Amino acid sequence: MPQVSLEIVVFLVRQRRAHASSGNSTGVNCSFYFKIGACRHGDRCSRLHNKPTFSQTIVLLNLYRNPQNTAQTADGSHCHVSDVEVQEHYDNFFEEVFTELQEKYGEIEEMNVCDNLGDHLVGNVYVKFRREEDAERAVVELNNRWFNGQAVHAELSPVTDFRESCCRQYEMGECTRGGFCNFMHLRPISRDLRRQLYGRGPRRRSPPRSHTGHRPRERNRRRSPDHRHGRF
Repeated sequence: MPQVSLEIVVFLVRQRRAHASSGNSTGVNCSFYFKIGACRHGDRCSRLHNKPTFSQTIVLLNLYRNPQNTAQTADGSHCHVSDVEVQEHYDNFFEEVFTELQEKYGEIEEMNVCDNLGDHLVGNVYVKFRREEDAERAVVELNNRWFNGQAVHAELSPVTDFRESCCRQYEMGECTRGGFCNFMHLRPISRDLRRQLYGRGPRRRSPPRSHTGHRPRERNRRRSPDHRHGRF
């Protein structure tokens, strides 16, 4: 029998209590919505999408735009973008969003970005804060903001354990459904950036000094005009 994390058990108990107090005790919960915070059927789904009233996790819907899917020339034809350029573009995006959200709202435990192509998952950014209060404040404030020329749509997400949400076959390079898989295809960041972001404490704007007294050099990542990002 598969083990269920304590976080999921606690979340389920709290959500059931909140749901029962609302007076709505009919219907069956949508397992996809509970696991990944999204469902390909959307509002047409025959099962219940119980949106959380409290959570450590928020989702920024369709925020990331993969340049390999969107890059076009002036005449509308598709413009080739190399894998190296895509990774650089993605690392820039990830660092900017992670840093700004952590500095403004509180410590982030985990952030993940979907590389799926389905409308309900494409470009979704999931941010798990250490405190529920920080997540709630972020949702309220971010829904009044714009990023990179698009309005931000933020909401609390039921996802608490990303191991339950991601596609195991994708991680092993064996997913046959491709970008339209209904489980998360989480795009990884570079090893250096992971060490830089998760190896430092919250709200630190500059890297720590080394034992020689000098600051380590920042990663040298050029920002091409086509790959600029906006700010919240």
